Amino acid sequence: MASLSAHPYAFLVVSLLVFFLCFGHEAAARGAAAMRKRGGIHDCEGFQNSAEIQGLARFAVEEYNKKQNALLEFIQLSKAKEQVVAGKMYYLTVQTNDRGKRNHYEAKVWVKPWMNFMELQDFKLLDNDPQCMAR
Repeated sequence: MASLSAHPYAFLVVSLLVFFLCFGHEAAARGAAAMRKRGGIHDCEGFQNSAEIQGLARFAVEEYNKKQNALLEFIQLSKAKEQVVAGKMYYLTVQTNDRGKRNHYEAKVWVKPWMNFMELQDFKLLDNDPQCMAR
């Protein structure tokens, strides 16, 4: 059997092999965790003061009214989350007034700003209990 000194790069190759066997799985696990975070749904910080996100919430209510021939009145945006997709998907919790009755809806709005594209994907009733936002 040849010794490691007979091959000048053998020690380097063996060292790298041992290193990757010992630490490679940790790097792979960190990479997988990072991939889960990318494309995940995240809170929109400062949505209360964002004219863009407030506008998306109003757009969602207006689109719902058009599609359903409804008369919901936008009251406020309670929560906002975003997800990077081909553009961004916004998950908006909006509070509405429907002829004196307060309701909370979750709206999904897909935005592709480079195409001047905005589409209401979903608009569903969450709960008509005013305390539902506290949970």
